[in-house]
Amino acid sequence: MIPNSLSAWLSHLEQLHPSDIELGLTRVKRVAEQLGLTEFDNAKVVLVGGTNGKGTTCAMLESILMQAGYRVGVYSSPHLIRYTERVRVDGQELLEQQHCDAFAIIEQGRGDIALTYFEFGTLAALQLLKQAQCDVILLEVGLGGRLDATNIVEPDVSVVTTIDIDHVEWLGNNREDVSYEKAGIFRTNKPAICGDYDTPQRLIAHADHIGAKLLLANQAFTMSLQAKSWDWQMGDKQLTGLPLISLPLQNAATALATIAQLDLNVSEAHIKQGVLEAKLAGRMQVIQTSPTVILDVAHNPHSAGYLVEQLKAKTNGPILAVVGMLKDKDIKATLAKFDGVVSQWYLADLSGPRAASAQLLAQYTPAETTQVFKNVELAYQQAIADSEAQAVVIVFGSFYTVAEIIDRQQKG
Repeated sequence: MIPNSLSAWLSHLEQLHPSDIELGLTRVKRVAEQLGLTEFDNAKVVLVGGTNGKGTTCAMLESILMQAGYRVGVYSSPHLIRYTERVRVDGQELLEQQHCDAFAIIEQGRGDIALTYFEFGTLAALQLLKQAQCDVILLEVGLGGRLDATNIVEPDVSVVTTIDIDHVEWLGNNREDVSYEKAGIFRTNKPAICGDYDTPQRLIAHADHIGAKLLLANQAFTMSLQAKSWDWQMGDKQLTGLPLISLPLQNAATALATIAQLDLNVSEAHIKQGVLEAKLAGRMQVIQTSPTVILDVAHNPHSAGYLVEQLKAKTNGPILAVVGMLKDKDIKATLAKFDGVVSQWYLADLSGPRAASAQLLAQYTPAETTQVFKNVELAYQQAIADSEAQAVVIVFGSFYTVAEIIDRQQKG
């Protein structure tokens, strides 16, 4: 029986494969080739991987290219509130029925091949983006790179934003091994951009081995921060007076390097306006003032470190932290980034098999400034109640944690 709603389809997808994750391209590529979803003849394709910064890099690319008049399609994951967030065309989510129709095509095309939730969703997204007849398609890698379902597509440019340790059981427990997995999205004779300021040797060696055109941050392209703006340079291309934004400038610089390799008609005015207007939910997202409430999906040491830098630069009052995390993350190292920065901790249980308990998180925060709660809502309510007008409440730790507060806000 064919599901008749998006929720029914998603329930169906969850039951198709015994594992949430099964890395490998054999099964998903076979279905994609049967359905003609591995190449996009009339569109430029950018594959964006990395530990952190994939979403913000895609958001800036999308904004700049739309300013230049291009029809841009984006596939990203995970979503915060609605599954339809995962596919955007010209900045807009598609209808639930369009997703259902794409799922039906994939269901018919897969035959008896078992696909994971992410693999099935990736194929459906490729189907939607092909139908949309985009000029540029931006594909965010789900996990790793080499064996991720998005890697079945042939990109014009491949991007690795940053490299840090995450998903240890799948990618390895050191940056060199992780970088090799990320570098799996590079292609022979194609631009391969790495925005990490300390690029591991295994990534460089792999790019050299396959003959990719490797372009490294701080070597092939650079950025410099000024008092009220920032500058970017790549060879003889130079942009000055770029606007300061809340999204990481490191990712903005990587996005500009990517634009430079796409051979598209993008002006300096398009870039400045696109950078200024780029936004992404759950990344340094301010949802209220007095007290200021900031949402950020930081969930590993690298992203937590960036969040701490931003908080130190932009806030003067006491910082209260509402935190919920997954147990497969490096909880100790992530929370350690906030030592001496957070004055009060409000730790929340999340739900689901991967959830860490608030009691587990509390092992890594000072007992005298820590409270534990059964859910994010209760933790958030108490943090707001305890906050003075000049305080900052930061909600972080997981997409799930941030999603609960965004959902709360949208429902009023």
